[in-house]
Amino acid sequence: MPAPATTAAPALQPRRSALYAGNTGAVIHRGLLATRSTNYLVVLSGFFEPVFYLLSLGIGFGALVGTVQTSTGQEVPYAAFIAPALLAVSAMNGAVYDSTWNVFFKLNYSKLYQGMLTTSLGPLDVALGEIFLALLRGAMYALGFMVIMQAFGLNLAWTALLALPAVLLIAFGFASLGMAITSYMKTFQQIEWVTFIMLPMFLFSATFYPITVYPEAIQWIIQALPLWHGVELVRGLTTGALSPMMLVHVGYYLVMIAIGVVFTTSRLRALFLK
Repeated sequence: MPAPATTAAPALQPRRSALYAGNTGAVIHRGLLATRSTNYLVVLSGFFEPVFYLLSLGIGFGALVGTVQTSTGQEVPYAAFIAPALLAVSAMNGAVYDSTWNVFFKLNYSKLYQGMLTTSLGPLDVALGEIFLALLRGAMYALGFMVIMQAFGLNLAWTALLALPAVLLIAFGFASLGMAITSYMKTFQQIEWVTFIMLPMFLFSATFYPITVYPEAIQWIIQALPLWHGVELVRGLTTGALSPMMLVHVGYYLVMIAIGVVFTTSRLRALFLK
């Protein structure tokens, strides 16, 4: 008697869900559950890097430098000059690492997003959920660094309280743009370009010295970089050197967020909802 014919299980195919199902919380909840198995030494490494820079350069080298002039002409101790810049860097590090390496693995190896989009979730739910998780990591880095700044007396004005929402804006900007760029990457060699770009941006975005040390043509290039806007925004808040230019910095990140969310959503839709 012939054996009954068997049929293979159909492959999981993404459904044509709506752009947004209003269930971003499910993506966030899944991400928070997944962090329970995370190697926290790897997570914390991104936090300690700017702390070491602050201790070695801000406190040690700062004893030799003395004071530095901000972009508004205010004289501040060297440690108080670089600390807000490192705060912005801390937010950038957390957001970028989470929205690039983690997203790259989920996108190309675990196929997590493909599975999510077989449910009622839409591309915008996935994009906002993953961006929020990256934002959360950046916020944790920044909050810890702000506590260290306060302990060393490097918050020079009450407006330093506004630095926390400012670094959330910075983390949001880098997370949204980072995920958008990662969605186009196919190999680990490509993802390493992220580190290649972040390092010079970290070193030259008026992080350790005023931008005026550069020729004017170089200054224009640096002022186009996203980290420079974050550094100037946070530095103005922690030192009390407020200026109308801070609105330009905020606007820069709002545009950056909008571009990142739109590109990420459209890219996920193009990849999995053909």
